[in-house]
Amino acid sequence: MTIKVLLIIIIGFASGLAVGSGFVAFLAVLGIIPRLTQLTKTSKYIHLYELGVVMGAVMGGWFSLRDSIFILPKLLLVPIGLASGLFVGMLAAALTEVLNVLPILAKRIGIEDKIVILVMAIVFGKIAGSLFHWIYYVDL
Repeated sequence: MTIKVLLIIIIGFASGLAVGSGFVAFLAVLGIIPRLTQLTKTSKYIHLYELGVVMGAVMGGWFSLRDSIFILPKLLLVPIGLASGLFVGMLAAALTEVLNVLPILAKRIGIEDKIVILVMAIVFGKIAGSLFHWIYYVDL
């Protein structure tokens, strides 16, 4: 019985290390943190950015393994939602910037001079999709 428990602990720890390493490698390849500090001119706080990403990943992993229920005031949910949206938006923006997706897409569909319209269409599409997902609950 103890061998099974030890084996499960070792496999779980190894799996967590593999996923965490992949996440860190993904962020390092994209260069999100250095780019963010460069854009915001806050290079002296780079360690706080890194700590925030690490703590967010650890806490996200911890809470996803538990059946945690938070009873929070509705007013507190607004900054949490904004922070989550900012993270997802910056991750998507960093990915498209690194891969040069938008200029290639604009060139292929022939709207090189209207790239701002393309970006705004993506932004408003993301907003509309997120609002639809949050507002209309579908019980499967």
